[in-house]
Amino acid sequence: MTNRFEGKGIVVTGGGHGIGQAIATRMAAEGARVVVNDLDGDAATAVAKEIGGHPVPGDAATEAGVDALVRAAREHLGGIDVYFANAGVDLGNSLTGLDVSAEDWARAFEVNVMAHVRAAQHLVPAWLEQGGGRFVVTASAAGLLTMLGNAPYSVSKHGAVAFAEWLSATYGHRGIVVQVICPEGVKTQMLDHAGPLRELLSQDTALEPEQVAEKVWKALQDDRFLILPHPQVKGYYEYRATNTEGWLAGMRKLQRRLDEAGGIR
Repeated sequence: MTNRFEGKGIVVTGGGHGIGQAIATRMAAEGARVVVNDLDGDAATAVAKEIGGHPVPGDAATEAGVDALVRAAREHLGGIDVYFANAGVDLGNSLTGLDVSAEDWARAFEVNVMAHVRAAQHLVPAWLEQGGGRFVVTASAAGLLTMLGNAPYSVSKHGAVAFAEWLSATYGHRGIVVQVICPEGVKTQMLDHAGPLRELLSQDTALEPEQVAEKVWKALQDDRFLILPHPQVKGYYEYRATNTEGWLAGMRKLQRRLDEAGGIR
């Protein structure tokens, strides 16, 4: 099979750790030219050195940060063929009720939604001119279902999926492929800090980041919109859509378990 990604210019945000690092490593192994972005500059540099990529540290959420990243990536690569909008933020399981500050809500949307919007604003016009491009969003199963115990994360990840869906519907017929990765538990720093939610997130077996990257690589071959590293999510998603009341009843049961474990108040 021909490798369509060999020699392609690829950007991975949040590439210094976890899923982003695994995706950057996998793409480099397939011959892609990879720019590694991360807010953690040391991590971005270390990963880039390990895979033969190019580090561009910085904040991939702010307008200035996205602009600087895209400019630097284009200068190094000559052009961006694939953009993995992987960077995300989970403000932590201490924010478990309606007491979340406006600042934390804003930060969740900046990183988990607006980072994607700003990147697309830079990338899509050029892709339309050149006849195509690929935008891959790392969202979460929380963006298809919900995330008990963390309203900003759940709502912003729904927004990430919604924006990706809109982007695909609007530009898919013009050569722009949009995909969205929606895993459940993955063995990353985010899962380590999940507190009482860790068991819930891991109920269908937490995956290694490299396993997610392998699922992503396979999904790149057929351009499917939804990339579901945990196949069970498909059934949950379908059940939620066709039996909303039953789905909510089940979620309330899980909520009661969290309450008993000292979770949400």
